[in-house]
Amino acid sequence: MPEYESERVRDAMGVFRDAGGSLRFSEAKRAGIHPRTIREMMGNGLIEKLTRGLYRLSDLPALGNPDLATVAARAPQGVVCLISALAFHGITTQVPHEVHLALKKDAEAPRIDAPPIRVYWFSGLAFSEGIEEHSIDEFTVSVYGPEKTIADCFKFRNKLGLDIALEALRLYRECRKVNVDLMLEYAKICRVEKVMRPYMEAIL
Repeated sequence: MPEYESERVRDAMGVFRDAGGSLRFSEAKRAGIHPRTIREMMGNGLIEKLTRGLYRLSDLPALGNPDLATVAARAPQGVVCLISALAFHGITTQVPHEVHLALKKDAEAPRIDAPPIRVYWFSGLAFSEGIEEHSIDEFTVSVYGPEKTIADCFKFRNKLGLDIALEALRLYRECRKVNVDLMLEYAKICRVEKVMRPYMEAIL
C-alpha cells in the first residue's frame, strides 16, 4: 500500500475511534474522510457496514443488541416503541422480527436496509412523554418506558392484538415495581384510560 494511502487510512481510523467506533457516512465526510478511503477501509476489513450509510470499526467487540443500536444510529430522532420496547424491558414473550420505531408526526421515515423496521407516527405528548435513554454498546438508544409502552400497546391493540397488551400488564406486575399513577397518566395521554382502567384493576 502506498505510504500516502496508509497515512490517510490511519488518520481515518483515528477519526472513527474518537467518535466511539462508528460513523455515519455524512459524519465521516464532514470529518474529511474521502469516500475512496471508506471503500479502501472496507476492502481491507478495517470497517464494516452495519446498514446504509453507517460504518463501524471491525476490531470492536460484537454489538450486544445490533438491531436497536443500528436503528438508533440511523434514526436518532426515533424512539423504540411497542413490541420492541416491551422486549427491551422484558415484559413480553413476543420475539420482535422488526424494530418498532416511533417518529414525530410528519417526520420522514429513515431508509434502513437492515434490520427491518416498522414505523409509527405519534403526535404531541404521545410522542414526547415517557422517553428513556439507554446506552447500548456505544450508542444512546431512546426507548419508551414500560408504563408508556403498555399504554401505547392498548392504543394500538387493534393492530397488535389485545392479548399482547394484557400479557405485558401481567409481566409488568410480576417483574417490576408497579406505578399505577404513572401508567394512568400515560393512559390519559394516549386516550385509552377508559379501556385500560378495568384491566389494571383486575391485574394490578
